Amino acid sequence: MTILLAFSPHQDDTGAVELACQLARSNNDSVHAVTVVPQAWPTAVAGDTDRDFKLWAQEEGEWSASAARDVLAEHPDVVSEASWCAGRSVPQALLDRAAELDAGLIVVGSGDEGPHGKVFLTSKTDRLLHSSGVPVAIAPQGYWSGPTGRVTRATLGFRGDDATWSLLDRAAEICRRVDASMRLVTYAVRGRTMRPSTVSGAEEMVHQQWIRQATAELKEAVEHLHSLGFTDDQVSSEVAVGSSWGRAMDRLDWHRGDVLVVGSSSTSSLLQRVFLGSSAAKIVRNSPVPVLVVP
Repeated sequence: MTILLAFSPHQDDTGAVELACQLARSNNDSVHAVTVVPQAWPTAVAGDTDRDFKLWAQEEGEWSASAARDVLAEHPDVVSEASWCAGRSVPQALLDRAAELDAGLIVVGSGDEGPHGKVFLTSKTDRLLHSSGVPVAIAPQGYWSGPTGRVTRATLGFRGDDATWSLLDRAAEICRRVDASMRLVTYAVRGRTMRPSTVSGAEEMVHQQWIRQATAELKEAVEHLHSLGFTDDQVSSEVAVGSSWGRAMDRLDWHRGDVLVVGSSSTSSLLQRVFLGSSAAKIVRNSPVPVLVVP
């Protein structure tokens, strides 16, 4: 499989490169880095300014592809290539290039404005997530996988609905192929309440009942993974409880080699896109590890 890497030579952060090579190394895939340069507006008669802009874009693209090859050369065990293309919309140009290359995955980085070590969605990444028909992997700001880094564990956000069960089987197949373990997590997020204590007590009872139900569903999912050949040391489950999404994520132990897998919103399943629902978006924005968003 070809992994398309969205490469920007003007960013100091090489987290996307690290993630793309880590994923490729884990599954014997190849990486194709693509830089999108601005495309000139079509004119009936090209003037000097138009020709100068086109020449600049071509030089920028060739320089960017060369810079990508230099960075990818730091991962000599990964088969890689680099190219450039022109487009008025970076997300659309990446999607078109992914289709041309028959890429099965798109890898992007986080924006420079985001906090170090966390995933930060830029407007371009958000547009890509709304439009992509293939999975999109997002690297945290400053991500580093190491020269021989591989994926060793996938944490799957488990909701217990039909869409998540389908995603569970897909994730399990990938984990078996790359020899990675699986962790199933259901998030139990409950904000602070300003209601009277009697009402708060009832809310707490409902919250605890929901946790028990989630635990039972996770147990069923673990048993399903056992039936697929996963051993006890290859699968685990946990209910992450917190007063916010950030606190719930912080309750989990994260290690080098971890990847967080989330499914797209069930409300957009007919569109076959990786559109993020509100819960998935909050999980992504609070993740300290790379996130793989799957339609």
